[in-house]
Formats: sequence, C-alpha cells, structure tokens
Amino acid sequence: MLVALLLVMLFSTLSAVTGVGRGVKWLSNINLTLSFVLLAIFFIFGSVAFAFSTYFAGLADYLVNLPALSFTVWETSSELGQWQSGWTLYYWAWWIAFAPFVGLFLARISKGRTVREFVLGAMIVPTLMCFLWFALLGGTALDIGLNGGAGDAIINAPIESQMFVTLQQMLSPELAQAISIMVVVLIMTFLVTSADSGVLVLNTIMAAGNNDPGINHRIIWGTILTVLVAALMFAGGLEVIKGAMIIGALPFSLIMILMCLGTLKSMLSRN
Repeated sequence: MLVALLLVMLFSTLSAVTGVGRGVKWLSNINLTLSFVLLAIFFIFGSVAFAFSTYFAGLADYLVNLPALSFTVWETSSELGQWQSGWTLYYWAWWIAFAPFVGLFLARISKGRTVREFVLGAMIVPTLMCFLWFALLGGTALDIGLNGGAGDAIINAPIESQMFVTLQQMLSPELAQAISIMVVVLIMTFLVTSADSGVLVLNTIMAAGNNDPGINHRIIWGTILTVLVAALMFAGGLEVIKGAMIIGALPFSLIMILMCLGTLKSMLSRN
C-alpha cells in the first residue's frame, strides 16, 4: 500500500512540476484514451441491449424520484437507513471534501469559457457519461450473472475484484488478462491525474493565487501531501482517511453555501 502511494505521488508530483499544458494534459489524454478503449470493449463484448434498457429506465426513474429522495432521511436502524448513511451521506461528504481541489482545478483549466460552456462541459456531459459507464459495465455484470451462466461469481467477489471477474466471465482468458492489465494501468492514471490536480491546486492556494509558483514549491507541497496521506494510512488505514475527509466536509459545506450565494449574486449583478 505504501509503495503504491509513493509511486502515485511520485508520478503526480512530476506531472504537476511539468505543468497543466504538459504533464497533466499528457496523462489526462492517456487516461481518456484507455477509458474509451475499455468502454469499447464492453460495447463489443458486453450486454449492450440490456445495459441501454437499464440506462434509460434508470435515468427516468432517477429524475422522477430525485426531488423526493433529496429530502428523505430514513432511520439509521433500518436497512434503507444503513444504506443511506453508508453510501448517499458518505459520498455526499466525500464529494464536498474534494470540492475545493476539483472546483479550483476546473476553474483554472476552463479559463476563457462561458458559464454555459462550463456547465455543459464540466457538469452535464460528464454526468451523463458516468451514467453510461454505470449502465454498460454494471448492466453487463448483471446480465452475465442473471442470464450468462456466471451465477453469483461476480456478486460474491470482493468489490475491488468484481471488474476483473466480469472481464473473465465476458472474454477469453488471454484477452481478459490483457484487458485486466490495461484496467490496472487505467486505475493508476486515474489516481495520478486526481493527485496531480490536487498538488497543483494546493500550490496555487499556498502561493496566494500564483499559478506558476516554481518547481521547488510544487515538489515541497507534493512531498507534504504524500507524508500526510502516509501518516493517515499508518494511523488506521483507509477508514481514518475516510473519517478525515468527512470531518473536513462538514464545515466546508457551510462555505460552499456562501460560495453559491456569492456566485448567484455576482451573476445577477452583471445582468
């Protein structure tokens, strides 16, 4: 685990040192290419008809029920309450904790775009693509388990292994092994691109808004971030990191509300 962290942060820091126009862009292009290759594999060999039926049905069901579900809180002792606290509320806090890094990074790379272009390119299109990913990959796994003879092999596998088990059930052994290696590389690029954007944003904040604070500055804060994550891992592993993220999300949620009001006020004043 520590070796993986050191490798990810090493590549992330190197990417941040080269800047947005070189290392970050280069890694992002690799990440995007591998993502579309994996998506194409599922389009070719997966359960496309079943996946698209779940996509449109699930999307319609989501839009219809979202308003009511947004204001529904179940008892924590109930099964729905345990699911809500373990998934909905937990990921709500996780995303809020990530908002400062992701928001500032998106703002930096979207400089010169209109608000309409930003909303479409950074919010609506990525959301629809995520829905497609969930429907195609998850729908294929469900169809293989229900109708393809896999039985409970996928659902009984550990959550971190279900993708690889799905590939084994869907493809020939040789092709499944090759695609599994590609998936590992893809996961690494996802981690590196997430971490290098965090390093860049942290550098910008600590340099009082300077987008180019210098190589030494980026290396120092990349090292500090690595040491901090390693300390949390040694203190209790992933659960401690999750706890720290949730603790940080609660106060920042209030700041986000003020930011939303400030943004709305600024847009109304310009009109």
